[in-house]
Amino acid sequence: MKLDSFSPLKTSIIIPVYNESAVLPILSERLKSLQESNKDFEFEFILVNDGSTDTSRELINNLCQNIHFVGIHLSRNFGHQAAVTAGLQHATGDYIAVIDGDLQDPPELVPKMILEMLGNQADVIYGVRTHRKENFLKRSSYFLFYRLLAWITPLEIPLDSGDFGIMTRRVVDVINSMPEHHRFVRGLRAYSGFRQIPFKYKRAIRGGGEPKYNLSRLLNLALDGIFTFSEVPLKLATILGFTIALLSLIYGIFIFSWRIISNQNLPGFATISIGMFFLGGIQLFCIGLLGEYIGRIHNEVKARPTFIIDSVVNSNQ
Repeated sequence: MKLDSFSPLKTSIIIPVYNESAVLPILSERLKSLQESNKDFEFEFILVNDGSTDTSRELINNLCQNIHFVGIHLSRNFGHQAAVTAGLQHATGDYIAVIDGDLQDPPELVPKMILEMLGNQADVIYGVRTHRKENFLKRSSYFLFYRLLAWITPLEIPLDSGDFGIMTRRVVDVINSMPEHHRFVRGLRAYSGFRQIPFKYKRAIRGGGEPKYNLSRLLNLALDGIFTFSEVPLKLATILGFTIALLSLIYGIFIFSWRIISNQNLPGFATISIGMFFLGGIQLFCIGLLGEYIGRIHNEVKARPTFIIDSVVNSNQ
């Protein structure tokens, strides 16, 4: 499908950046080349500096002398999802893309994805990774997380899809109107509804530097996805408690009956000890489960901002 060359599509590309000074020079060249080779698009590249401690801030400021670049500096590190949220709230395009700053999501795919959106009259196109180049542990963690999330959430969050994707203006407006502070952007994107289509691609290796998402950060992201979009863990805790109570009742009836009909002692110190430790572990697990939900309620009630902006930089400043 071809576009009318007299009406270029204004497209914002949001790129969260955290200590990516090794990648930014390569990224900037590829973004500039993207603009030069796609005259049917008017690009706005929004670089969100998520409290970087290297030279990323200075590199972003230099890039923003170009009319197509906008830099948003957050006051500290608020996390990847908060940085994406900041970009979504400042994007002015009719189509808004989200890509990672490490070049694992190729920016050159954006025009092709938009053409597919137009051809299918879709409001969202999301990247589906057919191949990952991370280590086995990280690939396995991603695989299990997406399938667990699909099992316990009522939303149809696509398997093996990350934040890489493109949304129309009306979808972004809906996401920006959602007030929650624990942001899981791909979940909010799925919750918004509208017509959404997949786009399969092979995820590339990092353009440079070290990965910023370690297992701890991935775990926190997974917990946000689970606890903000599903009450199934609470229901499972209720079922588990009821099942254990029922088994305890049955065992109690057995002990009572044994005492009545038999004169023999019933050995069971080991059974009682194991049962106590087991029930204690179940209780602590359920309390921790409640704590995850209550902690998120606490953060929502405080209503603190998801991010704080230090400064916004563009060619007009």
